[in-house]
Amino acid sequence: MTAMGDGPRLRLLSYNVHSLRDDLDALAAVVRAADPDVVVVQEAPRRFRWRSKCAALAHRFGLVVAGGGLPALGNLVLTSLRVRVHEQTCVRYPLTPGRHMRGAVLVRCDVGGTRFAVAGSHLATDSRERPAQAEHLRRLLAQADEPLLLGIDLNETPDGGAWRTLAGAGLIDAATTMGRAEIPTFPVTEPRRRIDAIFVDPRCEVGDYRVFDPPEARRASDHFPLLAEVALPGS
Repeated sequence: MTAMGDGPRLRLLSYNVHSLRDDLDALAAVVRAADPDVVVVQEAPRRFRWRSKCAALAHRFGLVVAGGGLPALGNLVLTSLRVRVHEQTCVRYPLTPGRHMRGAVLVRCDVGGTRFAVAGSHLATDSRERPAQAEHLRRLLAQADEPLLLGIDLNETPDGGAWRTLAGAGLIDAATTMGRAEIPTFPVTEPRRRIDAIFVDPRCEVGDYRVFDPPEARRASDHFPLLAEVALPGS
């Protein structure tokens, strides 16, 4: 871990939870072991009784719901009580007939009076849809004046166009910053592709990034979670 600046520090976890199809006790153990301030979830509850299901998931993790769910089509932001939530914005990407609907969430927060924004999204498995979705996401992220953190499942490797779109938005790939860009995130049974990422505003400082792999991770989801420690800008 590198030395960090004097701003507030956050532990950010980004996690595709496989629509809660796997071992929920293992899932909760993974998240609690990470001790996060903020969790960005992909494939969270998005259909019948989604509010109560998202609240129950947050409770399992020892966290609270900050934004997302059905309005963001399964993208969800959870926080610890250390984080104060101000407002959320949810978007839905244009629907391709016959394909899965996708979206994103942006939540404005503060910790100790220092403002920041956190966003989450899950792009399409179809390479023909991803470029337009990444551009919609870029426009959403541009609404945030605060230092921005993004957790995302891009469904493509870093040589894809969606990665280039997000890099063009001025965001920094935390894995590359820490020299860990070669570590795959999917699937947990035979990891071979890095399709998940944490992107960080250049005003922030990445102190650590890792593909989080406690013993329970291989029973909890088909993706590994990503864990980053980030220092927000100092006063």
